[in-house]
Amino acid sequence: MKISSALRLGLAKYLAYSLLALLLIPLAAYLFTGYAQRDEDTQFIARISQRIDAEKAMPAAEKQVQKDFYRANPPSTICTNQDPEVADYRDAMCETYGELWQFNLVRKLSLWSMVAGVVLLVAVLALGALAFVNRRLQYTSFVTGWHLTTWASATSLVVQGALAVWLSFWVTAFFMHKYWPKLIILVGIVVACGVFMAVVSIFKRVQLNNGVDGELLSEADAPLLWARIRHMAERLKTEPPRNIVAGIDANFFVTEAPLTVGNQQLTGRTLFVSIPLLRLLDQSEADAVLGHELAHLRGGDTQSSALLGPKINQYDHYRRAMREGIVSAVFLPLIDLYRTIFEVALARESRAREFQADRTAAQLISPDAIAQSLVKIVAYAQYRSKIENELFGQNRKHDAAALGIASYVAQGLSPYAASADFLNEMKTANVPHPFDSHPAMPERMRAVGVTLAESDYGAIVVRVPAATWAQQILTADAIEQRMWGAYEQAFAADHERSLAYRYEPANDEERALVLQYFPPVQYALKGSDTVAVSIEGIATSADGVTVAWDAIKALEFKESTWGNALIVTHPEKAMIGAKTSKIKLGGLKKEKDDFNATVGHYWQRHQIMRAQQQEA
Repeated sequence: MKISSALRLGLAKYLAYSLLALLLIPLAAYLFTGYAQRDEDTQFIARISQRIDAEKAMPAAEKQVQKDFYRANPPSTICTNQDPEVADYRDAMCETYGELWQFNLVRKLSLWSMVAGVVLLVAVLALGALAFVNRRLQYTSFVTGWHLTTWASATSLVVQGALAVWLSFWVTAFFMHKYWPKLIILVGIVVACGVFMAVVSIFKRVQLNNGVDGELLSEADAPLLWARIRHMAERLKTEPPRNIVAGIDANFFVTEAPLTVGNQQLTGRTLFVSIPLLRLLDQSEADAVLGHELAHLRGGDTQSSALLGPKINQYDHYRRAMREGIVSAVFLPLIDLYRTIFEVALARESRAREFQADRTAAQLISPDAIAQSLVKIVAYAQYRSKIENELFGQNRKHDAAALGIASYVAQGLSPYAASADFLNEMKTANVPHPFDSHPAMPERMRAVGVTLAESDYGAIVVRVPAATWAQQILTADAIEQRMWGAYEQAFAADHERSLAYRYEPANDEERALVLQYFPPVQYALKGSDTVAVSIEGIATSADGVTVAWDAIKALEFKESTWGNALIVTHPEKAMIGAKTSKIKLGGLKKEKDDFNATVGHYWQRHQIMRAQQQEA
């Protein structure tokens, strides 16, 4: 598996940013304390030398001895000097929590923070490399990397946050001989919020939503299919699936993770079969696909995914939480670095699993059956996606009851297989799968020793199967009818919602649809005044004007003791800089957040609508 130049560049950036995040503040603290201590040493020696020189009763030789002693033992070194002869000097200078005590502590803390940062980065890279060795070590790598990077980032936030708060006081105090309490409090609050968010995110448990659209297929519904799957599992010497779920998605898969189907929670081994694809594949081709999925069960692939999946989901939740924080986002590159390396290792392992499952299925059924099933599945998935994209792109409202995606695909698949676009799209297509990224189809064919001429692809797709497993599912027609009905209802609803973003509107019918999702919203202001947000723009009764969305380039909500306001930046230029105007919002207090959300929502709709028009 080759790593692209873009991925290499991304990893290099993560590495550079990680070094910056781990070392910048500790390095700044280390350099500052070193500079400040050297300056303080110089000033102290100058003061003490003047005091010694002022001692008239002290012999010149004794004065020189005293000055040499202080030059050899400046304040910056005395706190760590355990010589009994300097005990009085040390006690006088190194008062606990005093200035010298603080500088020495921060210097040590910053040095060890940098050492720990480098060690942490090396450990992350080593754990990333470990993930490439084998599946068992991959799991060990992720669990260790997950805990290491989450807790290390949270700990770094605490340590570097403390350094930042300390620096916010001492840098200004040292160079300007004054400090700003507000700055110190602000830095402290920001750091505390970042630490709180990081720690809460570590302990927060994410609810997995392993739902799948389908219906449970009992043995009474498909006795011959169940018998065939059990027979193949016996030949592969693996336990057969406990559950079979039938649906209309354009893929097959197996999982050992808990799965929600309707109101039922399934556990154990579950096989998902696609009824539309079972109608397209003859029984030997379908057997090859089913054998491929059973090979995943035999190889422990699904068990590994079931163990690793929730942990990856939890880790990604932590990444999202860190990204949303102002301070915590600083340490995101380190987390992203490990996650990206692990994802490359996971993809490499996934490819190897797919090739091995294909080889097992080829031995169980035949290499040709595998190759032909790949062609049919990819062709169906490509064409169905093409049809759905075209339907979703239409600017007229669909009637869910008459949408007929299934019939569109069934009628158009053969002409599509004979089209000029067909071969180009098949060359780079991946077999669809919900849990991982499968290798491209030509690679999988080569892996089982089959070379099909591209000119044969179309003939394979249009070949009518003599017998299918769909014919052996007694409830197949009823399941498809229910599933397609629900799917098309949801498709039409999503499409209608998208039209509310696309329409300007240009007529009464379009206006009614847009207003269904974007009705005018009014907010009370001071006195009897109001401000209204609509698809036309923003209007206030106080000014008696409407600022149209096309007259807005940017918006900024400003709070003031004299009354809130919305600052509008217009597209045109003023005498100096951009032209701006103000929409006064006096009296808008409790509803300000809701108002801002509404304005943002309607402003986004307008921008999407204009972008759609420009594309058209």
